[in-house]
Amino acid sequence: MNKQATKLGLGTFIGMTMALCATVRSIPSVAATGWSQITYMIFAVLFFALPVALISGELGTMLQADGGPQLWVKTALGEKWGFVTAWLLWVQMFPGMVMVASTIGPLWGNTFGNVSLGNNHWFILANILGFYWLITVLNLRFDMAKVGGNVGVWLGVYIPIVTMLVMGIAALIKEGIDPASYLGTFSVSKLIPNLGNLQTLQYFAAISFIYTGIEMSSVFIPRLNNAKKTYTRGIFVALIGLILMNILNGILVANAVPNGQIQLSNITQPILLWCQILGWPTIIANIFSFMVVIGVLIQLSAWVTGPSKTMTQVARDGQLPASFGYHKVNKYGVSRNVVLTQSICISLFALLYGVMKNVNNVFLTLTNATTVIYALVYVLIAIALIKLRQTQPDLERPYRLGKTGNAVAYVVAYALIFGIIVIIAATFLASNLLQSIFVIAITLILFIIPLIIDRNKNKEWMIQVQADLQSTNNF
Repeated sequence: MNKQATKLGLGTFIGMTMALCATVRSIPSVAATGWSQITYMIFAVLFFALPVALISGELGTMLQADGGPQLWVKTALGEKWGFVTAWLLWVQMFPGMVMVASTIGPLWGNTFGNVSLGNNHWFILANILGFYWLITVLNLRFDMAKVGGNVGVWLGVYIPIVTMLVMGIAALIKEGIDPASYLGTFSVSKLIPNLGNLQTLQYFAAISFIYTGIEMSSVFIPRLNNAKKTYTRGIFVALIGLILMNILNGILVANAVPNGQIQLSNITQPILLWCQILGWPTIIANIFSFMVVIGVLIQLSAWVTGPSKTMTQVARDGQLPASFGYHKVNKYGVSRNVVLTQSICISLFALLYGVMKNVNNVFLTLTNATTVIYALVYVLIAIALIKLRQTQPDLERPYRLGKTGNAVAYVVAYALIFGIIVIIAATFLASNLLQSIFVIAITLILFIIPLIIDRNKNKEWMIQVQADLQSTNNF
């Protein structure tokens, strides 16, 4: 194939970058903040998404071997912290996949016109456990990577976003702004989060979480025409597009839902309200729900095996005990032991829906736990950028922050660390004591485990791994 033919233009790169972060799951959390969502979103971009993308651009082009964040941190801070990074990127799935799968219950309820059942915490728990284990078994027995492809993104993201925009705009034109909704009438003061009322602060982490994964945009840099200019321009335009997409949908949903009645894990709630406002048949909501649930299931399937491959590689590098069996894979390249471990842990997190009746509180707790764990990875990436500027200043950087010197790189890195501190502080400030204790405890436990494993690492692990791989044909 002609190498030039594989080059990506600015427009294509913008679309691919937006696809990394496009989601409808977070729209209810955005809507719940009313007009202040605009301020939250701008802060999340300036002090979170943009710094992550720019830092990843430099590190990703400087260190182009497989590994991504794990490789960047390992090169800068050593093997131990590279392992910690890989571990955190894996374990953030535990609360994260429960959060994603929690939308399945409400979606099924709306598909069959039984909204109250869909919001029952026991029904949500049953759906999470049932469908996640079904997907796990299918991924172990079949090559599910070939099933679905981009279908999940279309059903779970693109079509729902367009549907919501069309219906929301039509309802706004017909009814105007509802003063009794989360949005309410506009005033400049409503753009500023009220620190005296911590209610909206609890959604800050969820809004920031929208942009996690944007670091993957750096993998496209080698394929860009005039990479340095195209990447920076593309990132800015893509982020502006994501801001507009999320804020527009957030405002439309906030205008539809009566104050105090939002259902964070039920993306179909505004569809039903718009059907009532517009006089359209509610079968639209049924079809919408079924379409999104299929999209979510396909996306969940991709996530079952994706992060597990990193743990398999870590195990083959001798950084995990051979007795774990994480280095062994089946004929589809999937480690049964890794996948079963994560499925058991995800099931344990899902039990929160059994012990906590308030579905919104469970959703926020899981979102906050996922965000805090993921934020630790971003802190390590920022530190890696600073460290590599000091220890390897002459290493070739195809995409470099600042033409000369380290000032730009340091400003970007410290902006990210500052943003993460603010997001985490706001999260704990707005959470109740039980939520805060849970998030802190689970973050500490999951952070300490890899440090303990690394401290007890010995050469026998690698010897046993190599022996197993030679004798078992990886089956």
